[in-house]
Amino acid sequence: MAKRNNNGNGKRLITQQSVDQAVKTICDIMRRGNCAGAMQYVPELTWILFLRILDEKEGHEEQEAEALGISFRPSLEAPYRWYNWAQPPETLPEGTKNKRAELQDAPHGTLFNFVNSELLPYLKQLKNRPDATPRQKVISEIITGVERVRIDTERNFLDVLDKVHELTTETVDPTHVFTLSQVYEGLLLKMGEKGNDGGQFFTPRQVIKAMVQSIDPKPGETIYDPSCGTGGFLAQSFEHIRAGMGNSAMAEQLEILKTQTFWGREKENLIYPIALANLVLHGIDRPNLWHGNTLTGMELYGGLFEGSPQFFDVILTNPPFGGKEGKEAQTAFDYKTGATQVLFLQHVIRSLNSGGRCGIVLDEGLLFRTNEDAFVKTKRKLLDECDLWCILSLPAGVFTAAGAGVKTNLLFFTKGSQTQKIWYYDLSEIKVRKKSPLTLKHFEEFLKLLPARSDSENSWTIDMDGRKAQAAEEARPHKEEANAKKREAVQWDERLKELKKNKPRDEEAIAEADEKFRQLSREVREAETKAKEIEDAVYDLKAVNPHKITVVDTRTPEELIETIKAKGQEIADALKALY
Repeated sequence: MAKRNNNGNGKRLITQQSVDQAVKTICDIMRRGNCAGAMQYVPELTWILFLRILDEKEGHEEQEAEALGISFRPSLEAPYRWYNWAQPPETLPEGTKNKRAELQDAPHGTLFNFVNSELLPYLKQLKNRPDATPRQKVISEIITGVERVRIDTERNFLDVLDKVHELTTETVDPTHVFTLSQVYEGLLLKMGEKGNDGGQFFTPRQVIKAMVQSIDPKPGETIYDPSCGTGGFLAQSFEHIRAGMGNSAMAEQLEILKTQTFWGREKENLIYPIALANLVLHGIDRPNLWHGNTLTGMELYGGLFEGSPQFFDVILTNPPFGGKEGKEAQTAFDYKTGATQVLFLQHVIRSLNSGGRCGIVLDEGLLFRTNEDAFVKTKRKLLDECDLWCILSLPAGVFTAAGAGVKTNLLFFTKGSQTQKIWYYDLSEIKVRKKSPLTLKHFEEFLKLLPARSDSENSWTIDMDGRKAQAAEEARPHKEEANAKKREAVQWDERLKELKKNKPRDEEAIAEADEKFRQLSREVREAETKAKEIEDAVYDLKAVNPHKITVVDTRTPEELIETIKAKGQEIADALKALY
């Protein structure tokens, strides 16, 4: 076997600027080649970059196997491996040629015909082989949505291949610049920018990092995201655990981390392959992602989810905001509602192991709404079955790029014990703008206070047992009134029935008894409603900072009118002075 050159063109990218420029050059070629926006060029670059990194990885594995004298079976056969059809011929060992040399010297259209009619169909069918490996299934799923090359000309396509070939783990110096996984995440960030329509699948990385640090996933735990988008929570959890393991990690521990730890679900056809590629680039050899609708259970592809646990040790997720689900999605849930996040919260509670921990992003409406049964009952279930130990109130605007101007919160809880106290932390005063985004530094005090759940100007504790007891006491008179009137209503109902049996009928007495019964029934409903409103108000979990001084304008309407008149006169005088 001829020794392969995995080293790109030999040019080493030693600064972050050089890597950024290399990626920008690729994106520029794609933009001029019919992939105008990030939502077009990121999916196209995803499968190309993935095949490049796969080729480099399997090239190393092949060389290691050869050195050890053991057999090696590549995931792809010739001529479908990157170094066959995509590697620039000038980077090959002297005296060797590959499929690409033949394709680029052939008549116009031959290269696209090979990729569209031979390569892509071959890659897509790998998962259907009886002996398909997990890696081959991943390859097929990453390629599944690629119908053809989107780049407009073969020349532009060859230029992209040349530049992507330069991006390897060997040419990118990890001591000075971001790893390729972080470079790729930079591309995903562009998908999440306002106007690119990809923000709904992308959680800001500073939010993800703060959540992962708070939950602190450990080696050996299973980690799950039921709405994984581009895979940010799973990728960050991998980096967190891997960093904690240090250099002392055993080979078996690393194997479990890379193959049996990370599980997720994603519905969108465009995003699912991007999530797979993102996790592979981070070093997760087997991303166990299920393709389909988490809420309805409708599966598009479940081959990578085989052997999944029924319950998980850690769940980190950001369910879609403001979605409305149909009856099909609601069927499997105890508390039926069209609100997507409420159903996802029920799914999360159900999917946690006893003792399992969760960090979840929820919109503020879910926290404060007590006017719909499903909202209240889901929150009651959360507090009864889990210890909701922290709610962090995020600033407005954190998810504006996702098309969600809603106020959001981070909830952290552990399944298996009832909530007694909730520690709150308030970041809502921070002004988030394009030029002053939320950063990990904004979470420093939160992360410092979290272990002891200490009080500060921005943090406080709510005694949920005390709140429930107070609500029960306030609701008691209304319940007693309802019960008393209910007994009285029953007596009038019995009297009404007797009056209707009497001959001759006393219509005046019947009308009086009927009106009395109806009146008492209304009063029962009113008293029960008041009691329910008081008890349900316990489940308004919105963060209201008791340390915040509220400035109240105490001026009367008459004083305000006089102030407005005075200001109006000032403006009139100023205008008069100008003429």
